[in-house]
Amino acid sequence: MPAKTVNDNAGNLTPRAALWFFASKLAPTALPYPAGRGALLRAGVRMAHPFETLTPDLVLDAVESIGFLSDARVLALNSYENRVYQVGIEDAEPLIAKFYRPQRWTNEAILEEHRFTFELAECDVPVVAPLVHNGESLFEHAGFRFTLFPRRGGRAPEPGNLDQLYRLGQLLGRLHAVGSTRPFEHREALGVKNFGHDSLTTLLEGNFIPKSLLPAYESVARDLLKRVEEVYKATPHKNIRMHGDCHPGNMMCRDEMFHIVDLDDCRMGPAVQDLWMMLAGDRQECLGQLSELMDGYQEFHDFDPRELALIEPLRALRLMHYSAWLARRWDDPAFPHSFPWFGSERYWGDQVLALREQLSALNEEPLKLF
Repeated sequence: MPAKTVNDNAGNLTPRAALWFFASKLAPTALPYPAGRGALLRAGVRMAHPFETLTPDLVLDAVESIGFLSDARVLALNSYENRVYQVGIEDAEPLIAKFYRPQRWTNEAILEEHRFTFELAECDVPVVAPLVHNGESLFEHAGFRFTLFPRRGGRAPEPGNLDQLYRLGQLLGRLHAVGSTRPFEHREALGVKNFGHDSLTTLLEGNFIPKSLLPAYESVARDLLKRVEEVYKATPHKNIRMHGDCHPGNMMCRDEMFHIVDLDDCRMGPAVQDLWMMLAGDRQECLGQLSELMDGYQEFHDFDPRELALIEPLRALRLMHYSAWLARRWDDPAFPHSFPWFGSERYWGDQVLALREQLSALNEEPLKLF
């Protein structure tokens, strides 16, 4: 499997009990849609999207524009936030070409992600880093910014595998040891406002929630965000440079060695954000898994156990941010095709139940290290 086939935005949120958000995505904060936009989009009003012009020929031309000779083979990989392709190269291994979503990140933010990746690689942290060609890692062709990566195969870790969790802890400890040395300057931090309140604003102003469920969703969402803010303020934590979307699908294993992929969402945030999605199962199972994860992690970087109280607030923010991400991307034709259930009564009914359950979880005793 090519490294970039990792489901970089699949958003497959599982029930809280599973604790295995395999392919959910931390989408970027964006300007809320104008009121009524969601209703127009759901009604089928046609809105052009820049990715519609990203044809196979354009992909080949982009790769060849910086000096590579393709063999005309292009394979679209599983990606939603950006567009990612495997491109065959004459007499060489295929390359992975990642085309960034227009108007998401600034050039400075993208290059800061690249520098972080290079910094990790220089410290022998196994990560799939961008290719540098003529001193550059970010390129532009026909209005699209893109980056090339080497193809790196692998498989996702097994849920609840204690041996793998120990090794994943080591890898994340090494990542955070580097990430804690300096802050990002051009990339946003994970916070209650941008991942919580701004998400709710997007959903309410865009009319994405069916009217029959709007009062229930808005009420529980506001109650949830109030509780999240309370826990955040009461919990000492330090923001560091982190992966930001560290679900198991972005930690790939090959030849019994794990490597990190897809730092597209790296940002400032508490270390525990990169840790909690490694856990799977009920509370008792998670306690054992957390112990193994921390044993490996603390070989390379110290962890403040008080941050464990942020797991449920971070999960709550992720739930809300995921729905807002779908809303913000609904004008991309790939989204209605891939997520046809978004906007349905059933989806939003499930969201109301999930947020209520999450509100209850915020009042439970946090996980603790043995």
